[in-house]
Amino acid sequence: MSKKYAAIGAVVSLLALGLAWYFRPWLQWIVFGIYTTPTLWVLTAATVALGGYALMSMDDSGPSTAVQALAAVIIIGFIVASISAGFYASEDLSDRMMGSAEPTNNLSDVDAQQPRIVPGNVASNYAANTLDLPQYQTTKRDITFVNDTPHWSYALAPDGTRNHFALQQRGTVLVDMTQQNADVRTINDKMDAGIGTAFYNHYKWEVLKNGQYLANYEDPFMVPHNGESYIAVPYTKPNFNVRFAPIPTPYTTPEWGGVALVGPDGEVTDLSPQEARNHPVLKGQKLVPFDLTKKKVKSTKFRNGIVNTLPVVGAHSEEIEVAPTPGKGNDQPYMMPTQNGTKYVVAAEPYGNAQGLKEVWEVDGRTGNPVVYESPDGESLFGPRKAANYVRQAARTTDWDRFTPAEPLPTVVDGQLYWMVRVIPNDGTGVSYVAFVNAESSNVREVSDTPAVEAFLDGQKSAGEVAAGGNNTNASGDVSVIVEKRNANGTVVSTLQVYDNESVSIQPAGNNSTRASG
Repeated sequence: MSKKYAAIGAVVSLLALGLAWYFRPWLQWIVFGIYTTPTLWVLTAATVALGGYALMSMDDSGPSTAVQALAAVIIIGFIVASISAGFYASEDLSDRMMGSAEPTNNLSDVDAQQPRIVPGNVASNYAANTLDLPQYQTTKRDITFVNDTPHWSYALAPDGTRNHFALQQRGTVLVDMTQQNADVRTINDKMDAGIGTAFYNHYKWEVLKNGQYLANYEDPFMVPHNGESYIAVPYTKPNFNVRFAPIPTPYTTPEWGGVALVGPDGEVTDLSPQEARNHPVLKGQKLVPFDLTKKKVKSTKFRNGIVNTLPVVGAHSEEIEVAPTPGKGNDQPYMMPTQNGTKYVVAAEPYGNAQGLKEVWEVDGRTGNPVVYESPDGESLFGPRKAANYVRQAARTTDWDRFTPAEPLPTVVDGQLYWMVRVIPNDGTGVSYVAFVNAESSNVREVSDTPAVEAFLDGQKSAGEVAAGGNNTNASGDVSVIVEKRNANGTVVSTLQVYDNESVSIQPAGNNSTRASG
């Protein structure tokens, strides 16, 4: 009988192992979580040792007092070590980031030919409103370069429960972020492994089976190349460390490991950072993981040690925090095309209630190399939240119940830092106008269309600015009316600003002389 049960047990075990191997992509988050948490290894070893000791020393009265005390010590030690591991990892990242960052007095001037005009939520509306495929929907957005021009990109994923299981991804939707009005195009091609599909058609299934398994994959983004759609997935790998004082603790820190490139046929190519930079499909694309960049910049709050950041006892000397920014669904870092290449840009404020600008970090989008800009002594610059307030103050005639300032971008023109604020309707259906706020003087310059944005970024700033208090030095006066032209879907296709000393008229086509004005 025992042999029979042993045989059944062996068969069941083999079957379970086979299923676990086949469905290993589903188990990856558990395996990776254990792999990157070495304090769990120590806990497991201590628990096994304690269990063995308890078995050897146990009598009829149960576990001894010593065993119970050791169990309590192990549990408390694990909790303390886990908390310490988080602090040690952040401080380690901070030391590496600060050690590799090159201080600079001059941030990279923006690329005037590639302005980042369309905010993320507006682009999502543009993409959805122009989609004419009833079985498909656009997925989470990211940024893709097409012929050196930045676009918001979306996967065309199946829409609805039945289609989720029956259909595959059908290409890419691209929204040109350098054009104020809707400029949308679709690359329509079948993909054997895609985004937003059932697991057997999903890119992650192929990546975890044919690429790096013990890696943390960040958000994918679409890459058009030669009329076909590829999926690029940057990933990080853990770096193992041990600190012996004051609390002995093993821990891990994330480092950029490479990029998994998924072809239209589902084939996965695992690329190191250097290989990714040299790959023809990824030419000109940003490659460094977005979340890793933000995590590294945030970690620099620990530059003066862990104790400095603690509540009550911490002095918070030189401590920074990533500045919150207005806008829906898109936060720092912001990807900025500059004259020195693609950069992730992060504005940091001092710790606490201060809203001044403490630092601006530039991280190269293809190499990960950071530079940090600090305000010169005696020079006071304000941050993105104040920039949005100054736009509100300057535009006295804008109905702020219907419009909102969005995504203040740190933008450098001729060495001068501006906040590039897009003013959009609350429903995100278009871009009404763009305001440039001088980060030193707080003066505001409003521009109404793409050529005007490009001219400003190219250094043509001769037209007047609006002071923060609302005094307009432009001879044409204040903007009194914003006229928006919309298509049938409600998408803004063009805008017109009308100043105090101007009027607007609406005339029907043909010879009808009736008109309305205001």
